[in-house]
Amino acid sequence: MILILTPNACASDPDYKQLMKHLARLPGISTRVHAEDGAAQTLTEVYLIGDTKALSLEDMQGLPCVDRVVRISEEYRVLGRHKNDSRPTHFDYNGVCFGQDTLNIFAGLCAVDTPEHVELMMKALREHDLNCTRMGAYKPRTSPYSFQGHGKTCLPYVFDLAGKYGIKVIAMEVTHESHVDEIRESLDQAGNPTGVMLQIGTRNTQNFELLKIVGRQQDFPVLIKRGFGITLDESLNAAEYLASEGNSKVVFGLRGMKTTGADPHRNFVDFAHVPVVKRLTRMPVCIDPSHSVGTRTCSPEGILDVMQATAQGVIAGANMILVDFHPAPSKALVDGPQALKINELPHFLEDISIARKAYEERAALIKKYSDK
Repeated sequence: MILILTPNACASDPDYKQLMKHLARLPGISTRVHAEDGAAQTLTEVYLIGDTKALSLEDMQGLPCVDRVVRISEEYRVLGRHKNDSRPTHFDYNGVCFGQDTLNIFAGLCAVDTPEHVELMMKALREHDLNCTRMGAYKPRTSPYSFQGHGKTCLPYVFDLAGKYGIKVIAMEVTHESHVDEIRESLDQAGNPTGVMLQIGTRNTQNFELLKIVGRQQDFPVLIKRGFGITLDESLNAAEYLASEGNSKVVFGLRGMKTTGADPHRNFVDFAHVPVVKRLTRMPVCIDPSHSVGTRTCSPEGILDVMQATAQGVIAGANMILVDFHPAPSKALVDGPQALKINELPHFLEDISIARKAYEERAALIKKYSDK
């Protein structure tokens, strides 16, 4: 059960203290408090953990400073959709809204290589009115001999250039708790010119200790990718690990499933699960067409497979696109063969616009016939 308190309820308020004192007396029930700081107000949710079936909704609704009550009937207690649950399906971070009705494009370098390439990429993004990007500093690789990323040494110039070109949010994978501290420290030293969305990669989806650590911090939102060889339910529970520790600013990423049935693509594209995740949870959904397809092959009409996969995800209702671009793909240190070229960015964006319009028209069509 979730108690949603009146806006700006504060732990020092007498009503709040009275509420928590009452909840502490409930047998077999423990509490966990989540506070969400919005632009205009703070919303506090109190999660009652235990056997809450005997608790009356009416009685709980009448407790001091309780605005409304949601009885949890499904999995994914924090991030899930529940009956009569009107909690928001969006969050704001550094001036950018992430929600189940928005679409943000994170085009950029899978792995940071040189300051020159970073600047060329960010300049192109500004020219096309994009304010988000991906920039990989820490790169887990299958082979121990492959390039592992520049790590914290590249953070100062990445953040400085982001500020120069008006980039609001950078998606950046972390594989260890020390990476979170390094990012925070570098941002502070640079004067916080941009924001970072921490990314949990597919290999770490079930690294539960990392999930707990990243979930406990409140500075950065999190993009968690689906595990490449586990069920959707297992991956959604991984996202719930983040939220259960206090950080519910989570985006769920689909990046394809590892199977020989995907050949000749790198992974089996799973973008049909976009509406499934949106139905089961309140998370915005990201698609990663680059790591799903993994090549620059194209259809007989000349449309790149990466663009075909992107369109599939956007038409299905995706809210974020994580895609590899590079000024010189042949010189990229990671995943060059799948990266799009900077001069392909306007084509890519126009193609997305067509797919997004199709999604909006389909959503309007179902509403038209549902109203009859």
